[in-house]
Amino acid sequence: MELSLKEIITVTLVLFAVVDPIGNIPIVLDLRERLGHIQSEKASIVAAIIMIVFVFVGETILKFIGIDVNSFAVAGAFVLFFMALEMVLGIELFKHDAPKTAAVFPLAFPLIAGAGTLTTILSLRAEYETENIITAIIINIAFVYTVLKSSAKMQRFLGPSGIDIIRKIFGVIILAISVKLFTSNISSLIQF
Repeated sequence: MELSLKEIITVTLVLFAVVDPIGNIPIVLDLRERLGHIQSEKASIVAAIIMIVFVFVGETILKFIGIDVNSFAVAGAFVLFFMALEMVLGIELFKHDAPKTAAVFPLAFPLIAGAGTLTTILSLRAEYETENIITAIIINIAFVYTVLKSSAKMQRFLGPSGIDIIRKIFGVIILAISVKLFTSNISSLIQF
């Protein structure tokens, strides 16, 4: 058990693709617009804790409550699907009356440490050393924190039209990711 630069880079890139901090910019901007404030530090810390805890006990937790990894991924696909519909169609499906700021929900979970991320962590756990996965998680969270902190500057730079275009483009991308997550996991749940 030792740190491996090759493993850290591989796991970091895999997690980066799944967490997709760049692709989440439109969602973050939308939350900032609706709620006025994003708790970047709290969201990043909570997401990191969720991800690191999931490295150690994720599969056990799912088994304990009777959920398999595929069911978890399909549920995550539905959440992503509806978030993408909001972005693409400009409609509101989720009720946003409880939080006055965004931190734990929906930023830390399910946006940063969502079903796709947690499912990926379970897959990585089978192939890579724990300390390399944790190092990769910390690197990704540092990048996510930077994106969250600079989202207001990005919003001013892009303007309303730029944000709307990016939101719709990434909405379609998130929609495609949700469909892929759904189709790659639903077949194992359907018994013929």
